[in-house]
Amino acid sequence: MFWQNGQLIYNGKYKIEKPLGGGGFAVTYQAMHTKLNRRVVIKTPNISVQRDPDYPKYVERFKKEAQILAMCCTDSHPHIVQVFDFFEEEGHYCLEMQYIAGESLWKYVQRQGALPEAEAVKYIRQMGLALVEVHKKGVLHLDVTPSNIMLNFNSGIPNSGKAVLIDFGIAGDMSPPSTFSRSFGNRAFAPYELIHKGIRDPTVDVYCLAGSLYYAITGQRPTNSFNRKYEQEELVPTKQLIPSLSDAVNQAILQGMALEAKNRPQTMEEWLNLLSSSQANLTELALTSDVGVDYQNLENLLKAGKWKAADEETARLVLKVAKREQQDWLDYESIQKFPCTDLRTIDELWVKYSNGHFGFSVQKRIWLECGGKEDYETECRLGDRVGWRKNDSWLSLKNYHFSLNASQGHLPSLRYYYKMEDGRFGWLWRRWLFGFLSYIHTCKL
Repeated sequence: MFWQNGQLIYNGKYKIEKPLGGGGFAVTYQAMHTKLNRRVVIKTPNISVQRDPDYPKYVERFKKEAQILAMCCTDSHPHIVQVFDFFEEEGHYCLEMQYIAGESLWKYVQRQGALPEAEAVKYIRQMGLALVEVHKKGVLHLDVTPSNIMLNFNSGIPNSGKAVLIDFGIAGDMSPPSTFSRSFGNRAFAPYELIHKGIRDPTVDVYCLAGSLYYAITGQRPTNSFNRKYEQEELVPTKQLIPSLSDAVNQAILQGMALEAKNRPQTMEEWLNLLSSSQANLTELALTSDVGVDYQNLENLLKAGKWKAADEETARLVLKVAKREQQDWLDYESIQKFPCTDLRTIDELWVKYSNGHFGFSVQKRIWLECGGKEDYETECRLGDRVGWRKNDSWLSLKNYHFSLNASQGHLPSLRYYYKMEDGRFGWLWRRWLFGFLSYIHTCKL
């Protein structure tokens, strides 16, 4: 790091705000374009590389990255980071790029936990569409890992998450590898033929992207491809880790991560077709129930965006499944005996038709993010996050927001299932709420 916070560079055109990080080759800074009042990212080779005898070779690679990025973002693809300028500042070559407000898929999953299927597929499909365009230009990314997938969120727009592909630092064209030796790829997500042989082919990006989907859905890194090849370690199927995962997505991941390149889809389009098939399957949810409950009306209401009616129908169905219709509320024992199959069906319907904005699994992830503890502070943090509290007070049901403009996880409204008079949400309410969230976690939603 050789620029300080607040430092002006390039004749005052940019003001350095803070370092964003970097690897063995380059370092990135968050900066402000002073004339356009636009936040940007400045990338430049780090000091250690500049002192290397082979620095001229690194510079050529850096220039090539700028050229590749400029070529790939010619049409301003929404899922490819944009490059604005390439300049030299006191002997330091610099690349000015688009600033993406958000965080990497890697950090997002570390913070949130494993993502719902629909949300994970959404981001990965966006990356696949970007790579289709990249491949059309004769370029391979070769490092499509969760750390290089940025998620851009607009806090004012529900379900606004958009994935953007960054860091073309080791990208190469589809010609044979150059004689310039280097270590390719992230070992946790790259196929063995890239890491150990430098073989470059569209199937490399297919493997990397399928591995990123594996991580997004399970919250775990996949088995190292080298260990799979030479140590006979097995890749644990995603469905074994997440039993609720659809067979189609499970198969798309396994085929995309086939150990040998010849057994993978040979183009990104072919692999995306597998995901498209998975989404088609998701549109026809089985609506299974262990106790014979019919979920068709709930699906119709959610499909029509009738969130309040769907919330009330969910409450009715939950009580029916638990055989607590006469009591009109759930007790702790009935929660612990609630069929996971039915809980999963209800959750999948909410997640699907809200596009990942609502659902029990969404609420569980937010609870875990708030600490996952059964105490008053966690209760309040959860209530604040999902919009059940306002100005340090719990909202009554009549003040809930039955639209996609509500906070993520706002619905289904759990209070329907434990009916108490307004203002009586004390220890019994917390015990019920945390029991329900814990059980959702047990069912692996």
